[in-house]
Order: sequence, then structure tokens, then C-alpha cells
Amino acid sequence: MSEYTPPKVWTWDKESGGQFANINRPIAGPTHDKELPIGEHPLQLYSLATPNGVKVTILLEELLAAGHSGAEYDAWLIKINEGDQFGSGFVDVNPNSKIPALMDHSTDPPTRVFESGAILLYLAEKFGAFLPTDHHGRAEALSWLFWQMGSAPYLGGGFGHFYAYAPTKMEYPINRYAMETKRQLDVLDRRLADHAYLAGEEYTIADMAVWPWYGALVKGKVYGAAEFLAVHEYTHVQRWTDAIADRPAVQRGRIVNRAWGDPSQQLHERHDASDFELRTQDKLAE
Repeated sequence: MSEYTPPKVWTWDKESGGQFANINRPIAGPTHDKELPIGEHPLQLYSLATPNGVKVTILLEELLAAGHSGAEYDAWLIKINEGDQFGSGFVDVNPNSKIPALMDHSTDPPTRVFESGAILLYLAEKFGAFLPTDHHGRAEALSWLFWQMGSAPYLGGGFGHFYAYAPTKMEYPINRYAMETKRQLDVLDRRLADHAYLAGEEYTIADMAVWPWYGALVKGKVYGAAEFLAVHEYTHVQRWTDAIADRPAVQRGRIVNRAWGDPSQQLHERHDASDFELRTQDKLAE
């Protein structure tokens, strides 16, 4: 392969970029007019069940399971491969055109919240749940929350892109990001060797943020890289992953806005708790 020499001025080549080139562009703003639907609940979530989207639906389901009835929500499917995130209504909620995005209509005027970590923190503070109230516990939980927000781009946009999605396999970026991904797994494994959860002995939004990314990775559910990364080595991450996966709210949250894979593990939209039961009944009737 010949060495790449960057041009003096970069220009946008729409034909390059791999699997997701059709939704990537170097400019912001809407591409078309499209209003967002609004359901009956104060919390309106516009999302897709990617790891970043799953974080929020897990928290909402955990809040409801803990008795916070005000956390009832409508979850609307945003099909990013079809460019829904570039509709004018979505851009009004999230100018960065990334899922998830949340509108809280319980405030006057309604409050928009974008970036998954910000949504987790907003909801945890709003309901006073899944975020420690003591000084040291809160600091630990927020540190791990922001660790995830800063680390995941290396995992998804770095390793995941070059290993699984790039149009050609390239040794240098794959090796570079594989090294960083394994370092991150080691960070988690060392922490979880002495603690049940990331912030200590309490399950928090930090775990909800990290689990959809690194839990899926160590269980071989993303990128087809479990053997390549030898994820079986991270025994404490495996233990933590299994413990969270066993939680009923997590099992519900992970399928909301999911529109691919096993049909029994999909709930395209969620507007009421009964949607989970209706979905099961529909599958049994097929």
C-alpha cells in the first residue's frame, strides 16, 4: 500500500469513509424539514439502541422500577442510516445531530438535553437516584461517567471503525486502537477487582454508561473482535457485565428503539410499560 500524503487543503470525498459514509459530512445543520413527534409523557426521547442510546433507556427503566413514576417516557425511533438525525426538529433538540436527544416537557419552557452523559446526569439529578449523594461517592461516579464519555470514541470510532467498518484493513490504526481498547479494559478490570460497581458498592449511572459499550465488547456482541482482543482475560469485567445483564430493567432498556437483529429483542418505540407485554404477545402469535 502506498504511503498517503495529506493534501495541503482537505476536501470532502463523499465516496470514502466506509460503512457509514452516507451519513457523515463535515457540516452541521438540518438537511430537511421534519417535526418530531410528541407523546403524552413529559419525557420525550428520540433515539436508537446503539450503546449511547441504550444508556438512557436503561436509566429510564431503572427509574421506573425504583418507583419514580415521573420517569414515564415516550421513546421514538431515530433511523440514523436514513438521516432522521438531520431533520429540522431533531437538530433543534440536538444541534450535533447525534442520538440520543431528550426533551423534558415538565419544565416551562421545555428543556432540551443532548449528549448521552448529560442526559444521564440530568435525569439522575432530576429524580435523585443512581448518583451517590455523599461527596466522595458522587465524585467517583462522575469520574467514571466522564471516563466513559472520553474513552468510547477510541473504542467505537477508533477500534470499531478500523477493525469492523473501514473499507480496507490497515495494520497501524487497528494495532493502535486495539492497544488502547485493551488498556481501557484493563483499567476497568483493575477497578472491578475490588469493587462491585464502578463507583464502589453502589450501582450508578456510571455503570449504565459503561455497560452498553464494554459489556457488549467482552461478550462478543460488537465488532466480531472477542477472540482478537482476548476479552476472556478480563474476568472482573465479565462478572460485572453478567450482574448488570441480569437486571430486569436493563433487559427492558436494551431493546427499546432496537430495530435490527433478533425480532424478539426489538421494541421500535416505547410509550407505556405495557408495550413490552404487547410485544411479547405479538411475537407469540406469529
